[in-house]
Amino acid sequence: MMKDILKDASARMDQSVEHLRLELSKIRTGKATTALLDGVKVEYYGTMTPLTQMANVSVLDPHTLSIQPWDKSSLGPIEKAIMSADLGLNPGNNGNSITVPIPALNEERRRELVKLIKRFGEEAKVAVRNVRRDANDHLKKAEKEDHVSEDDRIKAEKDVQDLTDKHVEMVDELLKHKEDEIMEV
Repeated sequence: MMKDILKDASARMDQSVEHLRLELSKIRTGKATTALLDGVKVEYYGTMTPLTQMANVSVLDPHTLSIQPWDKSSLGPIEKAIMSADLGLNPGNNGNSITVPIPALNEERRRELVKLIKRFGEEAKVAVRNVRRDANDHLKKAEKEDHVSEDDRIKAEKDVQDLTDKHVEMVDELLKHKEDEIMEV
């Protein structure tokens, strides 16, 4: 039973770290990457459709993305969705495809992005700590129901804390790497 609790806690902590990794990949660093547009949804025939399901998104050069829609009539809605996604991008439509120039970041914008990633990191750490609390509650409940001894519960709580420390360290590494990437000129 304790192994199940630890396994579940580890999996949920991994999900928190993975979610942070996904959020960080969406933050632009002055370099073009298709991940920037992963969260963009386009209203297409009355349905909010992910951009990646309606067009081919590719990197033309380090500062330009290209979007080649499969249906040319969707050019306007795609352009509108990118502008309203609040990514600070200004797409250009040439009638066949959309090019999205990625502007260079100024110092002020870099600092704002660093604050944003730190907020994401703090949210991920809170999520990891919530998983720890939940796992510890399950361990205490198991002890009360006489499924585990007090010594086993204490050892398992230490294992949960070790898991928590490991995942918080992973979050810190992700943040450090992303901050270095953003502040690089």
